[in-house]
Order: sequence, then structure tokens, then C-alpha cells
Amino acid sequence: MNPRLPRLTAKEALQAFKRAGFIEWRQRGSHLHLKRLSDNRRVTILMHPHRIIPSGTLRAIIRDAGLSVDDFIALL
Repeated sequence: MNPRLPRLTAKEALQAFKRAGFIEWRQRGSHLHLKRLSDNRRVTILMHPHRIIPSGTLRAIIRDAGLSVDDFIALL
């Protein structure tokens, strides 16, 4: 099944990744690096306050985090 991703801002996506166990590791400019200590997975989110993350970019970040789209949607 190919579920449709909701349109999210970086702040909303950040909250979901924090619920998945990621912590804010470091930030350089507008790039926020998150890390999950249990398995050392790292993802990067481009932090622009009111811009919507493109769906392809969000899908790639979710894949890098080791989550399925369904799992990510449940974290919202």
C-alpha cells in the first residue's frame, strides 16, 4: 500500500521524529541533525519555520530513519 503523506512543516516532522526516539544532535545553519542513540541512525531536516517539506524529501527522510510511512503517520 502506498499511503499518502500529509503536508508537514519541519517543526511538525521534528515532533514526530522525537516521538520515534530521535534527539537533536547538532545544527549547522538551517540543517538540524537528529540521532537515535539506540541504533545510531541519523537524519537531517532542513529547518525553515513555515515551509512545507516536499513529499519526496519527507519520504526519503523517513526511509533514512528506518521507519515506514505508516509508522511515521502513526507518530503524528
